[in-house]
Amino acid sequence: MTEPNPTAYLDHAATTPMLAEAREVLAEQLQRTGNASSLHASGRAARRTVEESREIIAENLGARPGEVVFCSGGTEANNLAIKGLFWARRAGDPQRDRVVFSSIEHHALLDPVTWLAAHEGARIDTTPVDRQGRVVIDALRRAVERAPQEVSVVTTMWANNEMGTIQPIDEVVAIAREHDVPVHSDAVQAAGYVPLDFDASGLDAMTLTAHKLGGPVGVGALVLRREIEPTPLLHGGGQERDLRSGTIGVALIASFAKALEVTVARQAEASARIERLRQRLVQGIAHAVPGAVVNGDPEPGVDHRLPNIAHVTFPGCEGDAMLMLLDAQGVECSTGSACAAGVPQPSHVLLAMGFEEAAARGSLRFSLGHTSTEADIDRLLAVLPTVHERARAASLVRSR
Repeated sequence: MTEPNPTAYLDHAATTPMLAEAREVLAEQLQRTGNASSLHASGRAARRTVEESREIIAENLGARPGEVVFCSGGTEANNLAIKGLFWARRAGDPQRDRVVFSSIEHHALLDPVTWLAAHEGARIDTTPVDRQGRVVIDALRRAVERAPQEVSVVTTMWANNEMGTIQPIDEVVAIAREHDVPVHSDAVQAAGYVPLDFDASGLDAMTLTAHKLGGPVGVGALVLRREIEPTPLLHGGGQERDLRSGTIGVALIASFAKALEVTVARQAEASARIERLRQRLVQGIAHAVPGAVVNGDPEPGVDHRLPNIAHVTFPGCEGDAMLMLLDAQGVECSTGSACAAGVPQPSHVLLAMGFEEAAARGSLRFSLGHTSTEADIDRLLAVLPTVHERARAASLVRSR
């Protein structure tokens, strides 16, 4: 009996497979019983595991252990950061009702900000980006300096999840620091591929999540300076500095710590290998589909873009159609589009970058990770010409 061809997984920016070391820690810890808030021996053992994990995570992020606040993942951490800082700052000074954030944030931040505007009277200043998806610093400066006494918080992601473009976080922090405005950054996509030093960055808050760097789904952290006290979203047992009440997931946290530790130790070597795979990918796409356009910053490096993301526009095609056709051929990737009432909508990130709607709808993101191989690239390139032709023909039929 013939074995089915293996799947080429090219969606690591959504979730990357767990590292073997993280799986082992998770399996081991799941066999243990103990609430980290309990005072008996099992509880104390669980607490020790959590605090040792907190120390490992802090050490690998250039932070102090007390600055690591565990939560369920990036979405919760972003909500705690942006809502909590907004509420706390406005409570201290009612005129601080403005939020300055970039136009390319993930929905895990975009939606909390728009919720604050709709339900809490927040005023939003959206910082534009250039064609490569990088924040226009002069525009951000103008937004802050127009009335700095009104700004509650500034937030800019470290690296964009669709384009891979790395943002000038140091410049963002410098502008906010001049006016004593706290700065948050969603570093979920950057954590696996860019060296992060929380203390050196000057940030007040930083989000990351385990499942983007080889850890389990369901756990993440908000790294938060001790001097910063956002208003909690959850109230209960007072865990995590009274900022995130709820029974602590010991096994998830231990696995998260191991994944981060291993990822940081291998980061330089792994990023170089993945960058070589990306080059093979984009060169192969250019050959297979001559009209395809690779978007974003063409330069590699920590000041330019992540090594694992290749965002490609296929003119004359619908990205959703190509995605499903590729999936049928055992190639998994993603499109940045969203659905509203069943109708595909172009990515807000691409529209913010100046893409026409047709180009925005005709784009795919291929993202690599620690399990990616040349065979994955070869499988994509083998089926891409046929998939492209079928998607293009379907688009022509629909446009008649």
